[in-house]
Formats: sequence, structure tokens, C-alpha cells
Amino acid sequence: MLRDRDSGVRLSNVSSGRRVLFVSQLRGGQTMLICGIHDGHNAAACLVRDGQLVSAVQEERITRIKNWTGFPALSIEAQLNAIGAGWRDVDAYVFAGHEHYYLPGTPGDRASQIVAYKEKTSLGQYPRRWARHTPLRSLTHAHRWSRRTGPVLAHRVAPGAVSKIEHHRCHAMTAYYGARSRPDVLVMTLDGAGDGLCATVAVPDESGVLRRIVAVEEQHSIGILWALLTSLMGMVPNEHEYKMMGMAPYAALNAARDTADIFHSGFKMEKGSWRRANGLPEAMYAYNYWRDRLEFKRFDAICGGLQLFTEEFVCNWIRYWLKRSGLKSVRLSGGVFMNVKMNKAIMELSELREMFVFPSCGDETNCIGAAWAHLEDHGQSRSIRPVGPLYLGLPPSCADYEHAASTANAAQCTVCRPDDISEEVASLLSRGEIVARFADREEFGARALGNRSILADPSRAHVVKSINRAIKSRDFWMPFACSIMEEVADAFVHNPKGLSAPYMIMTFDARDANKIIAGCHPEDLSVRPQIVTREWNTEYYRIMSAFRDKTGVGALLNTSFNLHGEPIVSRPAEAVDVLLRSGLRHLCLGPYLIAK
Repeated sequence: MLRDRDSGVRLSNVSSGRRVLFVSQLRGGQTMLICGIHDGHNAAACLVRDGQLVSAVQEERITRIKNWTGFPALSIEAQLNAIGAGWRDVDAYVFAGHEHYYLPGTPGDRASQIVAYKEKTSLGQYPRRWARHTPLRSLTHAHRWSRRTGPVLAHRVAPGAVSKIEHHRCHAMTAYYGARSRPDVLVMTLDGAGDGLCATVAVPDESGVLRRIVAVEEQHSIGILWALLTSLMGMVPNEHEYKMMGMAPYAALNAARDTADIFHSGFKMEKGSWRRANGLPEAMYAYNYWRDRLEFKRFDAICGGLQLFTEEFVCNWIRYWLKRSGLKSVRLSGGVFMNVKMNKAIMELSELREMFVFPSCGDETNCIGAAWAHLEDHGQSRSIRPVGPLYLGLPPSCADYEHAASTANAAQCTVCRPDDISEEVASLLSRGEIVARFADREEFGARALGNRSILADPSRAHVVKSINRAIKSRDFWMPFACSIMEEVADAFVHNPKGLSAPYMIMTFDARDANKIIAGCHPEDLSVRPQIVTREWNTEYYRIMSAFRDKTGVGALLNTSFNLHGEPIVSRPAEAVDVLLRSGLRHLCLGPYLIAK
């Protein structure tokens, strides 16, 4: 690989004009390039140039191992190559989190994850539990820091260019700067655990810098409660919590209520904070405690009760701080806020006027928060630009598309290149066909937003069974979501507070549910929408517009383009592979339309 002698910029795969521009900016001191790194569960990295989020990639998309854990070397390398930069061209590498619990590599086999919490209650764990509350904890993580930074320093990066930001501050940065910063907002974070905490509350000071006013220790975590109960139900913690949420609406109300009261009994809310009740072990060691209290409860009652408890508990917490502060606007981040039904309950609080949840707000987005915190610490917070369209992955090349199309053709698929592919896709959808779409830059995070999506007519209820059985191979009770054109959103979504909803992170009551029935939650007919604008995704909008012309419905069922247990497809070859291995029949692959 050739390099420019002075700047170290990689020369391959970069046009000469683009290279000259980038090198001149580096030499003129006009560009500050930051690499944010999350090297834990579901590892990810991003590049921020002069406050603008340039790209962000999850390591699982490249390794093809779901929730890949460890240093995201491949993600960083791919993003640097895309802009024609080398490792030493980055001004700052900023890690999310002071502490680190994960060894590099894969998440491990499912059986070991399921029993992990049970093992923590064994006698052999008591020395480690004791050590967590001594200086040994700090010494352990100081030693691990050298291992974390090693992959960066191996590229001859100056040690002074590497730093770290506290975990919940990263979450708070995404929440605060993800929408336009303003002085009258309440910023709240909530997750399983990070750097010894599970929740924080912060407000901007007179200079606009966030100041933390409350922090809750990880031993009282309700996020860990979700992971522990997911394990107790025989599913994979830190991965299958969404299945628990999906099952919750099927529980009988009285059974959910009884179970929720059991969870409430384990925690005490006091003055805007909380602690575990007497007798409840620290969160990560409470497996046996909850198993004994839930042993004879139905599985749906446990799911329904946990969901009801979480909605009530978090709403009470947020309501307290809205009243205490007198503020009407909240900014939220952290893995617990991936719970879209809980977000709906928060949205409906009478004390709340405006709400923003950072999209895909699990730990993968902490790489973004780390980069933004670095800018704030260096007096450059004014350069931070709010997050916009989440198409932050790297675009495939024409050669990638051509090679994948050739593979499909060799597998006896029909491959064509229509003059108007949007019109052709809309025609297929209007006839009841299911079409996968792979185009342009991929979405960052958990939600497919049209570029790596499986699409269908939302008015046809039977497509849910077709997608679940023949394509996604996922649990029957899991609901789907809808993409809805902005100008017709009011016809399908009841949104009295006029909240923005472009990321599938909010849930609303549905209007005219029959027209989008396949994209609604079946028990309560709520909908988790992606409100689509022409400006954010022109080609996807064109498909939706053509579909509306044919059917009168300005919405599409939209689910992620992957098989169950696998990451969302990232490259054209993977899209064709899923087509060939599943019951999919139609694939829109860049400019190609492929039929099997």
C-alpha cells in the first residue's frame, strides 16, 4: 500500500482530486479528525471531522459475527481507507469507557452466556465480588487500558493522541448533541452498567456544558435486571431482550400486574434516584433471588410484568426530574431506551412537551459520544453538528455490485437492470411480493431504514407469516415496523406532540391501522415508524411514492435485511447470499433487480 511521504495518507482507492484536498487540509491545519471507539459488546467506530459525523461502522457488519466484541480494527481501517487517510492522520483516538470488561474476540457460545448470571451467585465468585469494591478494581482496569490501546499504538500513533471518556458521559453526549443543543433540556442516561453506573441525570450550565446532578450505581441496575431475566428465560442476555419486550403484550393484564409488583418490591425510589431494597443482592448477582420469586410464573407474565414495571419505574423517575427542574424537554440515551414501548409511555407524560431519543442508543453509539466529548473538552462543542440521516456506513463500489449480480446470475437467478428500478420495485410490492432492498450507504445501529431492508405491502397481514417463516426465521410473536412518507404521517400515526420520528425509536398509536396492519404491534395496534423524507433518502422515497400512486398507501412494511441471528447484510455479496439461502424471491441490488 503506497503512502504520501509527508502525510501518510493512503493512496489506493482514492481519486487524485480527493487525495489532494484531504492532504492540503491536513497540512493547513484546517481539519480535526477524531476516531471514536467502542471496544466492548457490539463494537463500533466512527470518524468525526470538524464536528461532522463522517461515518460509523459496527464491527459485526464486517466480521459477520453478531454483536462482535473487542477492538473494532476492521471498522477503523475501512473508514480510514474510504477517506484516503492513514492511522497517523487521525488527531485523536477516543475510547468510550474508562473500564473494560470484555476480552477481544467473539461474544462466546450461547450456553455460556445464558448461565453467566447463575454462575455469579456461586461461592467461587465471592472474592471477585469483594474485589469490585476495593482499589483492585481500578488497578485491574488500569492494566487493561494498556491492552486496549495496543492496537492503536501498534500503528505508530503517538500515545498522547489516545484518550478515554467515561461511559455514561458518552451516552449523555449523544443525547445532548444528537439534537441541536439548547439550555432548557434534561439529559438522562439509563443502561445495564458502565464505569460503575447504570443511570445519570444532567443539565447544561450557563456555558452550555452538561453538568451531572445525579448518578445511580450499577448495583441497583434495572438494565441488568433485563439481561438477567433474559438469561433466566433461556435466551441470550445483551441480545434477546427485545424478544421479552415483544412477548409482553400477550400477557394477561392481571398476571402482568402481579409480576410487576414483585419487581417494584426490589427497588426504592427516593428523591430522583433509587436503590435496591433490603435483601436484594447487587444486580449482577441476583439470579437466584429473582428465580426463586418467579419460578412458578408463566413466561408471558414475566415478560409482561417486567415491561410494565419498567414503564412505570422509568416514567416515575423522569416525571420527578421534570417537576423538580421545571423543564419540559428531555434528551435520552442508553440501552434501556431501546425499549420503544417504554418510550411511548414517556412521551405521553403530561409534564413533557419535547423528547429526543438518540437513535440506536445502545453502547455501539458511544463511539460517537466519545468523539463529541473530546470536542467539548477542547472547547469545540460549537462545531458539533446534530445527527441527521443514519446512513453512515461505507458505499459499495460498482465492481461489488457487478460481482454480486454475476453470482446471482450463475445461480440461475434472473438479473436485469431496469430504466426505473424504483417503479419496478413499487410494482412488485403492489402485487403483494416481498422485496429486499440493498442500496447506497448502510444504516448504523440496530434499525434498517430502507437501505438494508426487506419491504412489503403493510396492508396485507399475511406477509408477516411469510417473512417470519420463509425469510427471517424468527419468533412468530415479534412485530414489524413501518416506513411512512412524511406528508401522510398524520393519517397513520397519532402524534399529538409533533415529535420527530425518523429512526424507529419511538412508538405511537396507529390511525387507520388496517392500511398498515402488518407493520403494527398486533396486541395494541401501535406502530414504530420511520418517517421518511425525500431529503434524507431520495431513492427510497421514490419507491414509496410510486407504491402510493399504485395502492393509495404511503407506507411500507420495513424489517432488517438479515437472517435471524446474523448481522444486517453489509456488502452486495452478502445480500445475494441471503437471497439464495432464504425464501426471498426478489432483490433490489443497487441498479440491479434480481428474481429467484
